[in-house]
Amino acid sequence: MSRKIFFLITALFVSITCFAQQGFVKVNGTHFTIDGQPYRYIGANYWYGGLLATNGEAGKNRLKTELDFLKAHGVTNLRIMVGAEGLSDYKFRTPNEKTLQPEAGKFDENIMAGLDYLLNEMGKRNMKAVLHFTNTWEWSGGIGQYLKWNGYGEQPYPKSLGGYYSWDKLRQYISQFYTCKPCMDELDTYIKYVLNRTNSFNGKRYTEDNAIMAWEIINEPRPMEKAAVPAFEAWMSHVSALVKSIDQNHLLTTGSEGDIASDFDLGVYKRVQADKNIDYLTIHIWPKNWSWFKDTSINASYKVILDSAGKDIKKHLLIAAQLSKPLVIEEFGLPRDLHVYSPATTTHNRDNFYGFIFNTVLNDTAIAGANFWAFGGIARPIPGQTFWKDGDEFMGDPGGEEQGLNSVFDTDASTWAVISKYTSAIK
Repeated sequence: MSRKIFFLITALFVSITCFAQQGFVKVNGTHFTIDGQPYRYIGANYWYGGLLATNGEAGKNRLKTELDFLKAHGVTNLRIMVGAEGLSDYKFRTPNEKTLQPEAGKFDENIMAGLDYLLNEMGKRNMKAVLHFTNTWEWSGGIGQYLKWNGYGEQPYPKSLGGYYSWDKLRQYISQFYTCKPCMDELDTYIKYVLNRTNSFNGKRYTEDNAIMAWEIINEPRPMEKAAVPAFEAWMSHVSALVKSIDQNHLLTTGSEGDIASDFDLGVYKRVQADKNIDYLTIHIWPKNWSWFKDTSINASYKVILDSAGKDIKKHLLIAAQLSKPLVIEEFGLPRDLHVYSPATTTHNRDNFYGFIFNTVLNDTAIAGANFWAFGGIARPIPGQTFWKDGDEFMGDPGGEEQGLNSVFDTDASTWAVISKYTSAIK
């Protein structure tokens, strides 16, 4: 055998072996493992990733460019939306023209093929996906859409005119889902459809695809009202059992923000996470949404932001320790300096905040990972246009949020320096 052929065979063997090592993520106490080795990560939210390939070759090229960029910076764990539900005239809905389920029980194969393409490309790069089925919030349809389909009327939208919207009205509306059996049955049908799918690009059944790390029941589950807590807990338990009855290869988590989702009742949070079918805990950290600062005063409130985030992480870590399950900080974000949206502006406070979160993860091995919100890739906000509209490029900020608010673009060099520092360190 010639030396050249020997090296070619060796290189091929190493390549195949490395790919084979990319097994299913498992749980061992408060840690993740792959093939018996520890698995910890600094990841990103990439909610729109499955939609890019639906934009033809340009979309596929963008997707591959962005995956290569993430991989080069050590970001190999991506949290992604499976698909949107329903059609709506609400202009802050994203993505209205690319909904997976335009009618209850009817699915758009072209949209699902976009997720197939994403998972196939992630598999080639040894990347892992966390896929959430549905949403508490209206920007992708979510569980409110199932209520609409079943005669409960239109939900109160946050930017509705004429005083139609209030937080209390929204809470009352969404809480009805957990006692709407036709609604829950339709969501079951959707989940079964996804779990029983075979990827159209590589022939892998979703249940056997190791590019998937975990399924997530719903983005930010909330009972919404105290009276709905028992029904909410029963529904979460039902869905977790349903998922595991079909797919025992992949992990399952809830998608929870933490105890803020139950009006700071840690008991609700603990009971849901304690379910035998839930493999790991999640929390989200949102200084802006949770009023840890106001308006443009990020700098003035920075100590409050860090103190509050630290306390929030610690109290949920205690629950994780009691349950002997890993914890993931799967959403956190901060606007650009002075609360502006242009990629040309600075991100000093965001960079420091990211560093704080990542350093907390690095120094506490019970925190298995963290996914920042959100990767904006090569897209850019349209000058003079605050909100997304149909036909615009997708970025990290969904409908109803200012475009550029929390997105990390590929040109945010100082933020990527922080991210790269910690993706290297956590290995």
